[in-house]
Amino acid sequence: MSIHSIHHIQLGFPAGQQALVRHFYGELLGLKEFRIGGGNTLRFYAASQRVDLVPVPNWTAPSSPSHLAFEVENLPGFRARLLDAGFELDESQPLPGHLRFRVNDPAGNPIEFLEPDPSQGSTV
Repeated sequence: MSIHSIHHIQLGFPAGQQALVRHFYGELLGLKEFRIGGGNTLRFYAASQRVDLVPVPNWTAPSSPSHLAFEVENLPGFRARLLDAGFELDESQPLPGHLRFRVNDPAGNPIEFLEPDPSQGSTV
């Protein structure tokens, strides 16, 4: 018996903001959107894992340390794209062996972007 991967993560967003969320995940991050049946859930692939985004009436952004973290290639490119789109980045929490930053998606969900940096030593 074993767990071999994460199938998906599900995040909420304010009902009615599908266009903003679709733009963030699809256009800014470059994730491929796909559909399963009907409904208002937005679904994207991040490599072989899924990010499912569900519209929630009376949405309140999370205030806990929970977050989604993407390991990426070309972190400076993502950084520039998000800054150009007007998003505020938090680069105040270094992680040894990595370059990283955090940003809130349009719904206020915290998203971390990180890329291993061999020049810093171990990335474990």
